[in-house]
Amino acid sequence: MTQSIQDSTLALAGIFQAAHLVKQVATRGQVGEDDLETCVRSILEVDPENTEAVFGGRHRMAAGLRIVCEQFGIGEKKDYFEITKYVISIMHLERKLAKRRDMLQQLSQGIEKVRGQVELFGPVHENVIAALADLYVNTISTLTPRIIIKGEHGYLSDPHNADKVRTILLAGIRAAVLWRQSGGTRPKLILQRKQIHHAAKQLMVI
Repeated sequence: MTQSIQDSTLALAGIFQAAHLVKQVATRGQVGEDDLETCVRSILEVDPENTEAVFGGRHRMAAGLRIVCEQFGIGEKKDYFEITKYVISIMHLERKLAKRRDMLQQLSQGIEKVRGQVELFGPVHENVIAALADLYVNTISTLTPRIIIKGEHGYLSDPHNADKVRTILLAGIRAAVLWRQSGGTRPKLILQRKQIHHAAKQLMVI
């Protein structure tokens, strides 16, 4: 397994995991604190030693790697229709973001401010989540088409849940940037299907 395949697969798992967590919040109104912390720290990790360091270790990507294994393996697929839609939307928005230097600068400055809040409050404090959500609203959310989240109105109308969804989506964008930087492309999702599946299985072995 080459390093590029390993890196791009791990980044792809990051996108799928973000989409999975968004669905959890939208349909169940909850997300694990560890999962949310992984999202926050991945956003703040702008100069990582390697791909794995962005997520704090492959063990934190178990859910995303499992979904990649199930989606890219041979045989009957589980129903990840909504999750796949989110993944495609995240990838599309990341490509638009890459062409907006002004927005990339705005994100960089905003992330730097949030880093100070994390040091003061911790990574999953509601102030941190709200700040990252506001950053998403003022940047990614202005790009089109916007991601439409489906779920229970009662959960989605809760301001804290809305902030979590936006923070997780920002983490998904971060993973999409990483995926592209590690050589990931739309055609490779089809042409390297077997390699991606094998890489995900290998990465799940801890």
